[in-house]
Formats: sequence, structure tokens, C-alpha cells
Amino acid sequence: MTAKDALLTNLEMGLFVLKSYLSDLTDADLLRRPAPKANHLAWQLGHLIASEHQMMNLVVPGSMPPLPPGFAENHDKAAASVDDPSRFLNKAGYLELFDQQRAATKKVLSELAEADLDKPAPEPLRRVAPTVGALFVLLGSHPMMHAGQFAVVRRMLDKPILI
Repeated sequence: MTAKDALLTNLEMGLFVLKSYLSDLTDADLLRRPAPKANHLAWQLGHLIASEHQMMNLVVPGSMPPLPPGFAENHDKAAASVDDPSRFLNKAGYLELFDQQRAATKKVLSELAEADLDKPAPEPLRRVAPTVGALFVLLGSHPMMHAGQFAVVRRMLDKPILI
């Protein structure tokens, strides 16, 4: 297994877990918060998508498909307390956008030379991902950072344990 193969596996695993947790949730369930001051699932999904879009465009400018107008703003820190359903997508919309962004991320990875993985990550990301390879690890594990909150909402809704 090459480094790129391992990174691809990591990208796929994070998305597999996220999609599993979403599989039987409704659009209304996405507006549930795991705790009163925590972000609801719709906001978290948008945050994951917007973050991936931004990070990959820093690595390879113009490599990511555009997000809908206002999407990044509706999922930034300032919008984390918003509960208005009209500001958020339905589950199918989030999954479609995530799939588009992730496909573009995988394309960027496939087109990089192995040596590029050791290059420094773009400056704004170096605190959390010092190299381009570390950035791909972050993108694969980012959904896992939020998975615990999805699991809590699932328990609140009496959903079955899936993984």
C-alpha cells in the first residue's frame, strides 16, 4: 500500500462512518443539537463540506466545485446558533455536495506526486496540518471528529447502533 492508497482509505472511512450515521435520519433530525450549546447536525455537515472546499482550494486553487451561494456563510462560526431550517439543506442536498467535494479531493490526491505529500501545507493550515499529506489525513479524519456528536443525536432519537 502506498501513502496515497492509505490516504484514500482514510478519506473513504471517514465518509463511510458519517453516511452510516446519517442513513436513517430525517431532514428534521439534522436540526437536532447533541447538547444545548452544541452545533446541530446540519450545521456540522455544512462545516465539513465548506472546510474541505476551502482547504483543497488552498492546496490546488480552483480544484473544487463551487458551493451554492451563501453556503459557506450559513455554515461558518457566526451561523452556528442559527436554527432556521430555511438556511440549511436537506439530507440529500448535503450528501450530494459532500460527494462532489470529496470526489474533487480524491482527484487532487490522485494527481499529486508522492513527493508532494511531504511539501508544507498552505500557511493558514500548518498549525493543524504541517504537510500536504497531513492535510489529507485531516480531511479523512475530520468527519470522525464530529461523529461522536452524530452518535449522541442518534441515541437521543432512539436510533439503532450501526457501527
